[in-house]
Amino acid sequence: MKLTRLQLYGFRNYAALDLPIHPGVNLIVGENAQGKTNLLEAVSYLSTGRSFRTMRQVELIGFGADFADLSCRLFSQGREQSIRAVLFASHRPKQLFIGGVKQKTAAELPGVLTTVLFCPDDLSVLKGGAAPRRKLLDNALCQLRPGYAQALAEYNKLLDSKTRILKDYHEMPSLLDPLPEFNYRLAQVGAILIWHRARYLNSLIKAAADYHHEFSGGREALTASYQTVSTIRDPFAEQKEIFSCLLDHQQSHYKAELESGQCLTGPHKDDFDAKLDGISIKAFGSQGQTRTAAISLKLAERELLRRDTGEEPVLLLDDVLSELDARRQDFVLNQISSGQVFITCCEPERVTNIGQTVTIRGGQLCT
Repeated sequence: MKLTRLQLYGFRNYAALDLPIHPGVNLIVGENAQGKTNLLEAVSYLSTGRSFRTMRQVELIGFGADFADLSCRLFSQGREQSIRAVLFASHRPKQLFIGGVKQKTAAELPGVLTTVLFCPDDLSVLKGGAAPRRKLLDNALCQLRPGYAQALAEYNKLLDSKTRILKDYHEMPSLLDPLPEFNYRLAQVGAILIWHRARYLNSLIKAAADYHHEFSGGREALTASYQTVSTIRDPFAEQKEIFSCLLDHQQSHYKAELESGQCLTGPHKDDFDAKLDGISIKAFGSQGQTRTAAISLKLAERELLRRDTGEEPVLLLDDVLSELDARRQDFVLNQISSGQVFITCCEPERVTNIGQTVTIRGGQLCT
């Protein structure tokens, strides 16, 4: 899987960009706030149909522009392909194209362009709340399993509807009438999410443990366990059993949800606890340990995608090396000897001479 060309129009601070892509390492160099991360964001958007930095489409469109147009050419699945996204400043929905054919949803994108992104926010993913850890699992699974992406989208819509019911039923009690149907379907779709997440996490941690063992010089063992609602004692059980357990948990929390006006049960609250030598990273991990573990998880994600798809995902590294000492920088660079990689940095002489170096200034290429 290799990108060959990236074209941007009206995206963030890029009025227009036409960039040939090297099949190996693409080093994106520039001072702060020049557009380096924006370039990686564009590649990631063409891979997933969403931004890793904002939920607001209008923020992706350049100042004064009515729309943004992102497109790329690539070799994937044994043939030349193209992806295009058109984003509008108005309330019009985005338009996605694969090979010039308009797609109904972003669910058609996985497998065409697969990426693994590491950005500075990922360095704290193991230290913050549960949401970033769920997002780490969900992002990978959406690329691996198109059916998972559809289930996740349906679950989020159902959750939004149920939340509105719980907030507004005091003024309109009839809103509670469809609540049992929402709960039933939430449990069905939620069982799919938990089943896939638990299995993916198990594979991810096994692969990440090997990276972390080498990364830490063999001094630490990385493990993790999936955490879900209390009625599910085995997240590796069959989906029908997980579904039944979710229904039981919903029933036990029914009154509490009505009183609080919040949806208190379901995989939208799930988490995983990563540990080093049996000690929680979130509670007790040092800054260095947390960074090392987070990088190991991303390298493991890339490996699992390669195993599953048979193709090397495009690796996007946003300012990650500046957070590491020389020994850890060398370790990361040793992992990018194959496949296509984008690296952003401010000091190119400290990174690599492999591939091509692209200098960005004010959203423009500098030659």
